[in-house]
Amino acid sequence: MRRLSVALAAAASIALLLVSGAAAGNGGFGPAPPVTPSGSRISDAYWFIFGFAAFVFVVVEGALIWFVIRYRRRGRSREAEGPQIHGSTRLEQLWTAVPVLILAAIAAFVFYKLPGIKDVPAARAGESLTVKVKAHQFYWEFDYPNGQVAIDRMTVPENQVVRLEVTTPDVAHSWWIPRFGGKIDAIPGRTNTIWFKTDRLGVYKGQCAEFCGLLHARMTAEVAVVTASEFRSFLASHRAAGATVGRETFQGVCAKCHGLSGEGGVGPKIKGSALLSQPGPLEDLIRHGRNLMPPVGEGWSDAQMRATTTYLKEHLSGS
Repeated sequence: MRRLSVALAAAASIALLLVSGAAAGNGGFGPAPPVTPSGSRISDAYWFIFGFAAFVFVVVEGALIWFVIRYRRRGRSREAEGPQIHGSTRLEQLWTAVPVLILAAIAAFVFYKLPGIKDVPAARAGESLTVKVKAHQFYWEFDYPNGQVAIDRMTVPENQVVRLEVTTPDVAHSWWIPRFGGKIDAIPGRTNTIWFKTDRLGVYKGQCAEFCGLLHARMTAEVAVVTASEFRSFLASHRAAGATVGRETFQGVCAKCHGLSGEGGVGPKIKGSALLSQPGPLEDLIRHGRNLMPPVGEGWSDAQMRATTTYLKEHLSGS
């Protein structure tokens, strides 16, 4: 009965392990399918290391099971001493040398792949793009070279090197788009960089990968990879003072706490508030915060601030 209970418990544990793995993305065993050169190199390194790990696991667990069966008690009393097995110098040398060789192979492969992951490839003028990624509690702001601004959704052209400069004015965050491969921390007082390039059109979802506070789960991100003409249209519609930026800033920043209609939620109701018709006090509140509200507008340009306060006044100042 005891052996049956142990067998059932072991079977249940294995089943739970397999179910949890299957529930995860990509079968639970590997990274998301990459769409960038750096992501492909990271995936290659993952599977290379996984192969050695799987080999070691099978050998060690196989040997363990074999030893359990081969040297089991076989009816001896618990007090009886089992047969003495003397060591093997050659075997001991092998299990010292083989792990060293495995680690050396892994290190050599990783160092071979690392430059292609870390180093931004050279690009001719006009064929690269630098975007400043600012992580705030609890949204992502993307600043483009000519003053365009986007919130939570970055738009980039296909087949172009994109260099990201990742910063934060408040607490630690982490930029992560799984299918691009790799992630980079946003650390207060420091600028970190990461890059990507892809010719695969589409929208790729990501998430802040560092717990950053109460609304961490809502700090999602998207990267839309579009054609060159679509990217030009995006830039034309996302000038910091434009109505599009005002609307996106409200939806990506304010609405996460106050609701899409200003009806309240994590934060209080703001629809119909007299403060929305007072640009000076409203700007001060957004830039510096108050009580439990963080300074969500810290670092915004005057143009973006005007676009946001104008949107609030036009759409939420009524009762």
